[in-house]
Amino acid sequence: MGELQYIDWLRKRTPPDPRVLLGPGDDTAILRAPAAGQWLATTDMLLEGTHFRLGEVSARQVGRKALAVNLSDIAAMAGRPVAALVSLGLPQSGASLAEEVYLGLREMADAFQTAIVGGDTNAWNGGLVVSVTLLGEVSERGAVTRGGARPGDWLLVTGPLGGSILGKHLDFTPRVREALELHRHADLHAMIDISDGLAADVGHLCEESRCGVVLRAADIPISDAAQQLRDGKSALDHALGDGEDFELAFAVSAADGAKLLREQPIAGVRVSRVGEFVADTGMWLEDDGKRRPLAARGFQHQLS
Repeated sequence: MGELQYIDWLRKRTPPDPRVLLGPGDDTAILRAPAAGQWLATTDMLLEGTHFRLGEVSARQVGRKALAVNLSDIAAMAGRPVAALVSLGLPQSGASLAEEVYLGLREMADAFQTAIVGGDTNAWNGGLVVSVTLLGEVSERGAVTRGGARPGDWLLVTGPLGGSILGKHLDFTPRVREALELHRHADLHAMIDISDGLAADVGHLCEESRCGVVLRAADIPISDAAQQLRDGKSALDHALGDGEDFELAFAVSAADGAKLLREQPIAGVRVSRVGEFVADTGMWLEDDGKRRPLAARGFQHQLS
């Protein structure tokens, strides 16, 4: 199947969307501007050999995750996804891969009312590469950034955390709906999705908000998967540093935090308080009444 045949195959499987005035097939797509007048834009790339290995995961799972990680970024801003552009680098014998990747993308797109409006496809001598750029729109209450946490705010998470390597990293549900629901119930001061690990990503909140945080070990919700791992690390270490949980960590006032804990407004997802923001910069872990510095931990790509 050549590129033109693949594009034709895609167009026949791309449903119409009222937000898309012109979809795949032309030099660019044409989209209606969001009512609030502000776009959200994010992009992420998955590389065979670094993020996945075909044979261990299916191409459909790769496609699903490629869109899901971008949806999680939109969730972190308490936004609504609108349209995705997808670029594929395909192995020379990748025709069936291309179809399966699209079906995985389509699954996520349909679940979160996201239009796939175009992209690019190339064949090469390397492995499968999937790059997604996702556009979203801010909600009526505006975007939630990383930079608004204040000393005295509570740090809450949707959970539980850790052990994603046992399967969650492939089949997680982006917290788009949950973020919007939280945004309706509380004044979210700052928020991030937990992609690199709780300790790493909360560190980003602290850096952008110019404050610090104390995490309480006893309050961190730990997943059953993290409890099952037997690799010399504690379940708490996994909850702090595994990454790819794709839950939300967010800052709210103490009053709003108490309200969220009391009301638990998200059906099927429990909100937990795991710490408090403080004026001194840095991160600390409080365990058994003792407080010690907590280094950022989690996944980082290394450049030589």
